[in-house]
This record gives sequence, structure tokens and C-alpha cells, in this order.
Amino acid sequence: MGKSSNFSGQPIFNQLIKFIDKGEVREIARRHNAERYVKKFTTYNHLIVMLFVAFEGYHSIRETLVGLLANAHKLAHLGLNYVVRRSTLSEANKRRVSDVFADIYMSVYQRHGDSLTDSRLKDADMKRLYIMDSTTISLFKDILKGVGRNPKTGKKKGGIKAHTIIRASDHVPYLVRYSAAVRHDHTFLDEVFNLPGGSIITFDKGYVDYGKYEVLTESGIWYVTRLKDNAVYQARKEFNIPDQADSGVLKDEEIILRYGKNKQQEHRSRRIAYWDSKSERLFELITNNFEMAAEKIALIYKRRWQIELLFKQLKQNFPLKYFLGDNENAIEIQIWSAMLANLLLTLIKSQVKRKWAFSNLVSLVRQQLMNYISLYRFLEDPEGSWRAIIQEDILKNQNTLFPEMRGACP
Repeated sequence: MGKSSNFSGQPIFNQLIKFIDKGEVREIARRHNAERYVKKFTTYNHLIVMLFVAFEGYHSIRETLVGLLANAHKLAHLGLNYVVRRSTLSEANKRRVSDVFADIYMSVYQRHGDSLTDSRLKDADMKRLYIMDSTTISLFKDILKGVGRNPKTGKKKGGIKAHTIIRASDHVPYLVRYSAAVRHDHTFLDEVFNLPGGSIITFDKGYVDYGKYEVLTESGIWYVTRLKDNAVYQARKEFNIPDQADSGVLKDEEIILRYGKNKQQEHRSRRIAYWDSKSERLFELITNNFEMAAEKIALIYKRRWQIELLFKQLKQNFPLKYFLGDNENAIEIQIWSAMLANLLLTLIKSQVKRKWAFSNLVSLVRQQLMNYISLYRFLEDPEGSWRAIIQEDILKNQNTLFPEMRGACP
């Protein structure tokens, strides 16, 4: 089997985790003191088990252990020499800090992220564009405070919010922070100051904070967002609009937004009214960049939809409806594991010339995760690989007692 080009000496799972450096995992574990009081279930073992949960879409620890036992004879390929006990996995999810999994994710992203860059983004402004938004994951228990009022009957569900920044040139999270769902989005604006100078960040109007906008301007970071419907501003100067019939730009002007105590402080911004003919909607955009063309500012805000597609991809293919622990740390570990699984599959997809829908790729990996199939060869030519496998089976059985197995490849 190992000599065949259609099969691999390793399961598909092992081919996926080739992107993870064991040495870096050990270093991250040492830095966080994650191996304290640990006898057998190391950080690397924990990571592999949680990725197994994410890829297979398991809903409970019991289901996970059954899946591991069913593949016990193949676990050595993954660096596992035993099947973890239920209590050990539960305790590890509770005690091993989720920051370990966050750092492992960032390690893989920083090492291989360049291969994800979209070559179609030839504009220098688009290559330094970041997109920010948040998504809420509902919890059955009120572990983290959810949004909304308490119901008259029953208990209120909790929720965890993932505040996320992605690069427009990628399709995976660049930075993630978690909080209770009830926490307001604008508190996450402090993370934007960690971006390189000259970066462009676009986000929805839920992040409104004129004081932070002023600090962004002083830091040399450009923002593009929508103007709130009830915003009060003072118009100062109107800019000329290029005479283009299909530009969609209706107005381009300098405005002053007031904030702080008694509205004494001012933030100088630029307001652009843009008509999107496709959606037939009017957008009022504001930015602290006065150099870019108004039409490009509108194009930058349109790219904000990219992060919504990422959230949809994550929730559809790695549905986080059931968690393997009822504490905040266990929940964050499972979310990080799902994001890492998404990153690994995105890396595979970027290295295959044949176009695959991400959901189809996830389905294939989920069904064949522990099978000895050469993943790259199959993804490049599924039909050819199947015919070659059939031919190999026929040749292997030509000298058997079953003459009906003889014949040409279909």
C-alpha cells in the first residue's frame, strides 16, 4: 500500500497536521507552563485530540473516545500511543489555559500565512487592508452573560463573542479575542493599535467611538466605517466629485464629529455618500483618509463582507453547538481548535490547483480522515485517482481464486 502513489503511508489526518511544528508546540507549552502536573496527556496530545473533535464534528467526550477507540490501531501515526480517559480530557480542557491553543494557531498562521495571500490583490492599499467584526456563539448554560433580557419562563442562555480581525488578502482570522456576548464591540478597538502603521481597517458602525478614531488618526492608521443614523456632525468643506456616471459617489465632504465631556473635543473626518446600484442602498461612510478616491473608500467598505463569509464558513462547517466542557476555558479551547482546523484546510486548499468548494473539502476530510489516501493526489484528480485505485485492486486480485475480479479498469 505504501508503494502506491494513490495511497499514503499516513492517514489524511497526519497529512493535515504536517503544518504544525511539534518543537514549537513544546516551546509554547513550556512558555505557558502547560505541562505542570502532567504525566502522559501532553499539550501536543491534547491538541491532536481536539483537532480530531473539530474535523469529525463530535458533540461530546463520550463520542470522541468512541471515535478514538475505533481508530486505536492508527493513532501511532498521530503521535498518540494510548486513548485518553474521559476524566483526563475533561480535566485538561479545564486546566490547560486556552492561550496555549491561541499561540499554536498564531504559530501556524505566521509560519504558513504567506501562502494564503490572494495574488489578485495587486493594489497596494488592498494589501494593507484589515477587516474587523465579531460573531456570537450561543451557549446552553449562562457561563458567559448573553445579550437581551431575561425570559419570563425558563433560563437565559449564555453567549461568547469572538472579536476578529482578518487581512483582506487572507480568509482566516489574523487576531481573535473572546468576551461575554453582552460586551460591546467598541471596546475591542484598542486591538487595532497593534496593527502596523499605515494600515487600513474597515468595520461596521457598531464600533463607533470618536475618541478612539482620533487616536487612530494620530497613530497613522486609516479607518473606513459607516456613519451612525443619529450621528450629529458639522459639515465644513465639500470636495469635487469626479464626473463619472457609474461612480455611485453622491457627496464627498469634510465633517467634524464632537465627543467627550460636553462634546468639547473634535474629530476631523470625511463623509462619503455612496449609492450602491446592485443592492439599491445608500451608504454614508466616514474615514480619516483624505487622500484616497471616494470610490476606492466605498470599495474598501464593500470588502467588509469578506469577514461575514468567514463566519458563515466556520459556523456551517465546524458548528459549535455542543461543547466538551461547561467552563469558559474549555469553550475557548474548542473554538481555537475549530479555527485551527479551518486554517489547516484553507492551507491545503491554497496548495491545490483544482478548485474545490470549502464545504466539499470538509466533507471529504471528515469522511476519510483516518484512511490512507494521498490527499493532494486525490484533490488534484479525484476521477483519475479512483480509476487508478480500481486498477490496482484488479491487478492485485488477478491471481486469486476469483476470476470475476479480472478485467480492465472501468
